[in-house]
Amino acid sequence: MSAFILVVLAGLIHASWNIAAKKADGDARFAFQSSAFLSLVWAPLGLWLAWRHVPGWGAREWAFVALSGLLHVLYYVVLLRGYRRSDLTVVYPLARGTGPLLSSMAAVLLLGERLSPVGVAGIAGVVLGVFLIAGGPRLARRGGDAQQQARVRKGIQYGVLTGLFIACYTVVDGYAVKVLLMSPILVDYMGNFVRMALLAPAVLRDRAQAARLWRLQWKHALLVGAISPISYVLVLYAMQQAPLSHVAPAREVSMLFAALIGGHLLREGDRLLRLAGAVFIALGVAGLALG
Repeated sequence: MSAFILVVLAGLIHASWNIAAKKADGDARFAFQSSAFLSLVWAPLGLWLAWRHVPGWGAREWAFVALSGLLHVLYYVVLLRGYRRSDLTVVYPLARGTGPLLSSMAAVLLLGERLSPVGVAGIAGVVLGVFLIAGGPRLARRGGDAQQQARVRKGIQYGVLTGLFIACYTVVDGYAVKVLLMSPILVDYMGNFVRMALLAPAVLRDRAQAARLWRLQWKHALLVGAISPISYVLVLYAMQQAPLSHVAPAREVSMLFAALIGGHLLREGDRLLRLAGAVFIALGVAGLALG
């Protein structure tokens, strides 16, 4: 049960930093900013753990760090692009719903994990809840006009693509902490330097514009850099205590917080559908805890 407490807390934090990222309306340069702040804010803990554990790493551990960093960059850049082109209540639910579905399937097929009927019902509840929060049957025709429909379709595309990257990095990082027994904090912190290196060209291409965006977005970037590692490291610790196929879908409890907090702050509609979706997600999480 402690694993699910960690996941619920992580869900609240995750929803909070995604709202900040949506408000920033940033791109790859914002991703670099938040990664830079992350490296500074978490330097004392990250470097202390690195001093203790990194000397014992081999090529396999470094390969997983590099792969994790690459997947997280792709995930974050696609997510930010989706936020610029559509609503959070379209992109975020679809991203969070597609990711656990795919990662749970991968955990069963590749890692040999098993799901009970209650666990399968829990996944179904989470997926149904995410679908309702995203707009339910009205998702494809949301808003009524052609421009809004195109915006929603863009959100669907970016949400599903983001979910694919979520599934990939969840399996990679889950293997690193469960099988290779790597520190969850170090997997994220050292992977962040890979992310910064991959994102640096986007900043260097136009330094004047990057500086202007830094002045406009630094508060949101600081918030994301400071709290986003907490949510993900909590999930990685939960992965060490419970099966990945249970933890990954349970992360979608963040939808409940996004529906209640994000929808209000961003003034997006479909309140009843979002609340219904939150109920299904809560039931799904309960099913996963029992399954």
